[in-house]
Parts: sequence; C-alpha cells; structure tokens
Amino acid sequence: TVRHGFPYQPSALAFDPVQKILAVGTQTGALRLFGRPGVECYCQHDSGAAVIQLQFLINEGALVSALADDTLHLWNLRQKRPAILHSLKFCRERVTFCHLPFQSKWLYVGTERGNIHIVNVESFTLSGYVIMWNKAIELSSKSHPGPVVHISDNPMDEGKLLIGFESGTVVLWDLKSKKADYRYTYDEAIHSVAWHHEGKQSPTKPVQTITPHGKQLKDGKKPEPCKPILKVEFKTTRSGEPFIILSGGLSYDTVGRRPCLTVMHGKSTAVLEMDYSIVDFLTLCETPYPNDFQEPYAVVVLLEKDLVLIDLAQNGYPIFENPYPLNIHESPVTCCEYFADCPVDLIPALYSVGARQKRQGYSKKEWPINGGNWGLGAQSYPEIIITGHADGSVKFWDASAITLQVLYKLKTSKVFEKSRNKEDKPNTDIVDEDPYAIQIISWCPESRMLCIAGVSAHVIIYRFSKQEVVTEVIPMLEVRLLHEINDVESPESEQPPPLSTPVGGSNPQTIPPQSHPSTSSSSSDGLRDNVPCLKVKSSPLKQSPGYQTELVIQLVWVGGEPPQQITSLAVNSSYGLVVFGNCNGIAMVDYFQKAVLLNLGTIELYGSNDPYRREPRSPRKSRQPSGAGLCDISEGSVVPEDRCKSPTSDVKDNSSADHEFQCDSMIKNPRSISALHSVNFTRKADSLFPCLWVGTTLGTVLVIPVIVSPSGTILRLKGAILRMAFLDTTGCLMPPAYEPWKEHNVPEEKDEKEKSKKKRPVSVSPSSSQEISENQYAVICSEKQAKVISLPTQNCAYKQNITETSFVLRGDIVALSNSICLACFCANGHIMTFSLPSLRPLLDVYYLPLTNMRIARTFCFTNNGQALYLVSPTEIQRLTYSQETCENLQEMLGELFTPVETPEAPNRGFFKGLFGGGAQSLDREELFGESSSGKASRSLAQHIPGPGGIEGVKGAASGVVGELARARLALDERGQKLGDLEERTAAMLSSADAFSKHAHEMMLKYKDKKWFQF
Repeated sequence: TVRHGFPYQPSALAFDPVQKILAVGTQTGALRLFGRPGVECYCQHDSGAAVIQLQFLINEGALVSALADDTLHLWNLRQKRPAILHSLKFCRERVTFCHLPFQSKWLYVGTERGNIHIVNVESFTLSGYVIMWNKAIELSSKSHPGPVVHISDNPMDEGKLLIGFESGTVVLWDLKSKKADYRYTYDEAIHSVAWHHEGKQSPTKPVQTITPHGKQLKDGKKPEPCKPILKVEFKTTRSGEPFIILSGGLSYDTVGRRPCLTVMHGKSTAVLEMDYSIVDFLTLCETPYPNDFQEPYAVVVLLEKDLVLIDLAQNGYPIFENPYPLNIHESPVTCCEYFADCPVDLIPALYSVGARQKRQGYSKKEWPINGGNWGLGAQSYPEIIITGHADGSVKFWDASAITLQVLYKLKTSKVFEKSRNKEDKPNTDIVDEDPYAIQIISWCPESRMLCIAGVSAHVIIYRFSKQEVVTEVIPMLEVRLLHEINDVESPESEQPPPLSTPVGGSNPQTIPPQSHPSTSSSSSDGLRDNVPCLKVKSSPLKQSPGYQTELVIQLVWVGGEPPQQITSLAVNSSYGLVVFGNCNGIAMVDYFQKAVLLNLGTIELYGSNDPYRREPRSPRKSRQPSGAGLCDISEGSVVPEDRCKSPTSDVKDNSSADHEFQCDSMIKNPRSISALHSVNFTRKADSLFPCLWVGTTLGTVLVIPVIVSPSGTILRLKGAILRMAFLDTTGCLMPPAYEPWKEHNVPEEKDEKEKSKKKRPVSVSPSSSQEISENQYAVICSEKQAKVISLPTQNCAYKQNITETSFVLRGDIVALSNSICLACFCANGHIMTFSLPSLRPLLDVYYLPLTNMRIARTFCFTNNGQALYLVSPTEIQRLTYSQETCENLQEMLGELFTPVETPEAPNRGFFKGLFGGGAQSLDREELFGESSSGKASRSLAQHIPGPGGIEGVKGAASGVVGELARARLALDERGQKLGDLEERTAAMLSSADAFSKHAHEMMLKYKDKKWFQF
C-alpha cells in the first residue's frame, strides 16, 4: 500500500517547477514522487529495468521515464495512483538521453548510435524526422562521435538544437534547414552542457575555459589535471552575478576527500562536501521559461543514500531540514515492531521529548517542494513503528494514516564504555562488529516500559520519564546462563558450578545498584570467566527526558566460552519482570529489586520429562553470527537448517493474570528457547498461579509455575514455537495486564516512596468478576501448525496444520474487523489468516517470496489487517490484507496534481519586438508532423498502450478530482446525447420537407390532367 524511506539505489531525478513535485527513479525500476510533506507516491515499472532519465511535462500532470531496456513510458499523474498511459519500446537502438522543451509535445531522444529521434508525447509515436550522426558531424571526421550525452534547444531560438556527443563533439543543429550551423570538437569526453538564458554563448568556440579546482600554473602552462566534471548548470539572476553549479572537478591530489558540489557565484567559490557520492542534482528556479532570468533559489542534490536541499539565498548555503522520512537507514535496520491502536497520549509524549533532539543550523525558509494536496480521509487510531539499528539506536516513528514521521531516537550504546583502540576491547569478540546492534525489542505501550536485547548478549530495561535525571551509578546485573552439561563421560573437565538461584524470589540473587560487580575475573586455568562482553560506564550518566536506563543485564562468559545470543525476550510492567532466554536456558529478573528470580538451564527446564536425547557437544562449535549479519544488504538464500525468524516480541495477558511473554528465536538451534509466556490458569487446588509458558525450537511448550518448584506440563507441536496468546470463553483476546504509566521522577515524601516500592502493582488472586472455573484458551503457533488448548483441562480444542512444504516465518494474534485472528507469513510467500478459536482458514494469498533474510527478520503483523517489512535496506513497505483498511487508505492518499496557472511568458520588450532579437518560436507541428516528415520505420520502435486510462478512472473515483471527472464525463455524455437528438430532429425535419416538396410536385404534375390522359 505505502512505501516509506529513501529510494534504494537512486539513478534519476526530475522536478516540475510549477507543480513543485520531485521525482526520483531507481536502478530497480521504482519511481518515487514527492510533494509537500505527507504527499508521497510509489510506482513500479513492471520490467524492473533501471530508470536512466525522467522528464516532467511541466504543469501537465504527466511524466516521461526512460529505462535501461530502451523503453519510454508516459505516466499520468492526475490520479491518486499514477499509471502508465503509453509505452514505446526501441528495437534497434539504445536510448541514452532525452530532452523535452517546455510547452512542447515533441520529445528528443538521443541514442547510443549517435542518432536523434523525435517522439510525439500525445500519441507516443515516432516522427519521420531523424537527425543522423553522420549528417551532424564533420564529413572529414573518420571516427564515430559516440553516444548522444546531451540535447537542448537554444533558449532564444527553438529552431536551434545543441547536441553533445560523448567523444567531445558539440553540434548546433538547425532544425529547419536540417544541417549543422556550428561544430566544435573538444579533446576530452563531454559529460554535461549548459546554456546562458539569452543563448549568447555560441558553441563555435569557448569564450572562457575554467578549471575550478585546478591550480593555475604560470608561464601559460596548462592547469594541473582534475577529475571530470560530471554535471554543470548555468543559472542567471536579474540583480547579480550568475550561478555556476557543478559536481566533480576536484584535483587528483584530493585522495580520500568526500564527494563535493561546487557553487560559483561571482568571485566566490563554495565547495560543499557530501556524505555520499552524488547521483544527480538540479537547480530549482523561479521560472520554467529557459529564455528568462532563472533566479535560482535552491539546489536539490540526490546522493547515493540521501536527499539534500541547499538554500542558495542565504549566506553559507545552509541546507533545508528534510521533512520526509528518508533517514530510516541512518544506521542499518536490524529489527522492526509495528503497533496499531496505541494509547492516544503516546505520540504527543514521544514527540515532546523528541523535539528537543532536533539539530540546529538549518535554513529558516520553508521546504520548497510543496506540491500536491493531502488526502481527505482520516484515521481514528494512532500507529507507531519502532526500528532497531546496528549502532544500538532505537527509533520511534509516527505511522498514523499513511505518513511516517520520526518521533524520538534512543541511543542504547550510551550506557557502555566506548573502546578507543583495538587493544581496549578484548571482550567484544562475540561479534565481529556492531557490538551494540539491537536484536529484539519488547515494548509495553500502556506502561511505556521498553526492553531491548542486543547482539552482545545484553538486555537493557528503560522507563519513560519527562524529567531529566543524572544517574550516579548505572544499575547493572550479571547473569550466568550455563551450557548444557556435556561432560558426563569426562568428569575431569569440570565446568564452573551454576549460580544458586532459588525460584520464586524468596531469597533472590540481589546485586545492589550502588556498586558494579567485578568484570575482570577469570578461572584458575586462565580462561575468561564471569566477564560480560561490554563494559558499563562507571561515571555518572546524564539522561535527557525520554527513555532512561532502569537496569542493564549482561550474560557473562563461562569457562572461556562467550555467552550465547539472546533468542527470546519479554517485559511485563505489572510485576516489574523481564524474562529472556537462549540456547542455554532462561532467566527471570525483577527490575524493581534488581534481582534474578529464576535461572534455569535447558536440562532443568525439561527435568524428567525431557523427550529428546542430547548428545554431548562442545560449545565452541556454535560461533555467534556477527552483528553485521543483522544488517547485510544481500543475504543468501534461506534453507530450513539455518532459518531466521524476525527478532520481535509481544506482551499480552489475561484479565487477572500476571504476564505472558512471547518472542522469536534468531537462529535455528535444537536447544533454543523460542517463545516465552506467563499466564494464570486453574491448577489442582482450584487456585490461580502465575505460570511461565516456555516454547522451544523443537516445538515443545513447557508450563512452569513461577512461585512453586519448577516442574510443569509439556505440550508439543511441529516446528519451533513462534507465538502464544490467551483467549477468554467468548474467544476475545485477553487484555494485557500492565501498570499504567506515571512519572516516577517526581519528588515525593520519603515515606510515600517507601510505600510505593513495597506495593506490588497487581494481585495474584483472580478478580471478583472472574470465576476460577471459567474456561480459557491458549493459542500456540509454531512453524508448521497452530493449536488452541482449552484451559484448565489442557485438552487440544482445535488444531490446524498451516503448511507442510514450507514453514511459518512470523505469526501474530491480531484484531481484525471486531474479531481476533491468527495471521501468518510463510517462507513460500503466502499470507494466511485463521479464525480464533476455531482456526478456520480465512485467507491464503501469495504475496512475496522470501528472497533474503532481511524480510524474514523484519516482517510483522499488527491490528486492523496491516503488516510491514523492510523491502530494501533503506525502505519500509506497509501492506494491508483487509478490504476495509484498504478503502480507508485509498481515501487518505494525497493528490499529486493540483490545477495551477502557468506563469506568464517573459516580456520581449518594445525594441526587441520591433528589431528582433527576442525568442524565436518554431512550428514543430509543421516540421515534425506526418505531413512534412513522413512516417517513421515500424521496425524502429513498438508502441505499447498502457493501462493508465482505465486505472485512472478507477483511481480517481474516490477523490474530489474523480467526482469532478465523473461529473464532467456525465455532462459530456449528456451533451453528446443532446447533440445526437438535435441531429436526428434536423434529419427528420429535412426528410419531412423533402416529402412535402415531392408531394407538392406530384400534385402540380397531375392537377390539370384528365382521367384519359394517365
């Protein structure tokens, strides 16, 4: 439905100076159109070929795109979803350059062979007029001039066409006389040509040769060699010196220097460094007329991974603050979460703290690309997208309606000491790079508690606050999760004993937040032991309003082995608990008391019920994937032995329960904890206990009472457990238990503070409205099947095999059209939904094949039939599988084209009109039309009608433009019918007159005749 982010691998740029619309084409055939903030559009060429050039039909609501497969397309922008009206496929020549003069319907197309063809953009047919390369160059020239790299007409004489060939030849072609007026050959390749607006600079010979960045040598020697200038633009002003803007041209001695844009204005030369290589740039001017003073006011620079707009009117050339969400990839995205129907006060709260993070030094002017209109539709619920990044940052985005706006950015790496050199980081070899990369996000919107798991086996819990605080000592906890015991046959190779951690919190392992544990211990044989991967800061930490560190938990090295990465995570604000697990076991931490409540290895989890035979193995064999693997641009193909689930988490609860935990495993491992969940249900004594539901990658679900001995029930499914949730007797999703958010940094009385610490937020006993004997349902989704378990009997009520030949990558229990359903995305590209609790199939559609692991990591569903995934390293794709949501989104789409009057043409002046010298017009219709130039060869290009006409009516049907179009069409039809009626009436009248005349003639003929004369 909607795509957000920076266009991946951009290749072309265009701007409509009247409509104020910007277009960007990419190497994958995508087309992105930008108007005012909030008005964006994404289109895709079916062929997927790279876009090499874009040309607006200025103020006409149309765009021509030239593709690398030698196809031209005409896009209709006068509808909410642009569509192709015509296509033209060149069969014998490769297209290299296009030029469409302002207010002309004839498009000049240059080819690799050096020829120029002319296309009528109304009918998208070729003219018989062709400029052949051998006619354009000198007859004495022995070599081919190369492909056409530039075409433009003289601003003051439309009959003169300037042609630039790659070899260095520049030709001024007279269209009427069909011959070259001037030729000039330069000894180097040409990349770009620009005109003075009065057309004075004659291309017969250079008036001046400038090497902007070359040192001018004395004694008439040539200046030092420089890199090629890839593009140049020459713009004039009424009151002042002209602007010469160019990219490239730096001297060769500037090795390692960043790409630059040079702005030359009078005697001043400004060199503006860019963060990425320059793809293209355009100068935005006040007038669309090439023969008038241009009055440039900004330069839009398309970089490889960014879009920059430079203000030419202010000193120092500051940049405009970009209102589009183009910085999703500022650091590579490693995980995503999508929350629809959030509490209404969340977005204002996040915006208020995020507004203080904005950078200064931007241009004071408004964003100049302000075309189009917002959609008329509205959305009644807020949406938030959270992205985790490779540098440890977490971004919150407002995704309400169809827009995307960054709200707040959290840097999780601030709590750790930065390594200044390679010798200073001996502990971070769990990953090769990006030690702070975010792997899993667990967020409770109601309590605003945030928990993240990083790639270095660390967990950080954050609490939201509007007050600034200074934390003297960062609270920290180290947890020792052991590998399975694999030394049964070899008692001499002992492993360090596990930490004795009683279950239930009767004597919790408490680490005072005032002091940090030792991080430099090692075992007797010199192996690293009890050492975390990262070092927490020991100095006071100033924490701005927003998310502030509550507790840092780190897994430590055990016997010279690094800790295994965390594969599941969940947070619950009702009890102040966070639970996480990996292939070694699970741990439960009370972040109020800063204590470990539960620490169980995998063998302890199963106890005597372990159904699997475990072979001894060395932990060394499981090398941790590097953090860079989370953000690779080109991942390999997916195989079942190494499948990747999206590292996300979910928190839900029953109405009187503690908490339930749910997350997904990152790497397929036969011993990994893949899902966690905690909920109350009836036990033998008819009382409710908080129980931890643990799902593993082997398809086992263990139900463990938290406050009694850790032994519980085992349920089994096919494939790794992905998701768990609980329903009441009516089939409604049980609302999550949470502690409502309140400001905890407000100064209060000491006694009240002590009371609030001791008070537990939620009671263990069931609420008065809930009967103990009331039935509940547990919904469990694995990679292969889904089951609905009836509680407290634990009987399987419903069962559904989701897929046999593939496997589920992501499963979510979501609200859709006043009901609850299970939504699944499979590795074979199918999106499937099932009703709950009956698990009847509702939807099964093929959407997207799993082409790389990025899709698997980031795909997630949310309420109201919506989902998203990272379609490229820089773009988020949102989609919907609900008809109702789709119709609402259609209403919310903005209008790209708005009726705007074209500015008046420049006044020629009295003397110019009297004596000539003004702009010379050209009757292109007479010159290029079929009557004078004939028909083009049919084998040269093939015309392909596009679906834009029919789709245009459908796309515009929901908007105001559609209503007007429909009314206009109805009026036209009515007028046509009235015209037909009038014609028929006139025909009948003339027929009656003819009959009357004929009858009168007959009467006169026979009036005086007698009967015997007949």
